[in-house]
Amino acid sequence: MLESCQNAQERWGGVHQMIDRWLQERHELIGAYAALSDRPQAPAANAADVQRFCEILVDYVSAGHFEIYEQLTVEAKAFGDQRGLELAKQIYPRIEAITEVALAFNDHCDNGDCRDAASLSAELKRLGQLLHERFELEDCLIEVLHNAHQQQAAAPL
Repeated sequence: MLESCQNAQERWGGVHQMIDRWLQERHELIGAYAALSDRPQAPAANAADVQRFCEILVDYVSAGHFEIYEQLTVEAKAFGDQRGLELAKQIYPRIEAITEVALAFNDHCDNGDCRDAASLSAELKRLGQLLHERFELEDCLIEVLHNAHQQQAAAPL
């Protein structure tokens, strides 16, 4: 996951400060995830680490929904990017489903139900797979929208 995050930063870094911040937050999310999943047999994961991961997770998925996706859609509409809008229409439902799982994980931990190391390990593994899928979907969406807009913006009038 970390490698794909770095690749995304290299491809789209500087495109837009909002996306840059979001990709940095993705990097932090992956680091927090790795810190938790690297010690699955710890006798009840450090509550502070779980809380930190959950905070970054909620911030990341919230930024995606309330900032990034909205901005990408506005840009696609501004450039008349029907391909990008259609892609977004296809991808958003899956991203939303993954968001629901992420928020349920957060709620589960907020209720204090993340103290069992075996249960936490299994939930983290499932969440990690879904986050990886989400990152790929987001990268696809950014790439299609950015490339289309970059070409249109660079075209002489």
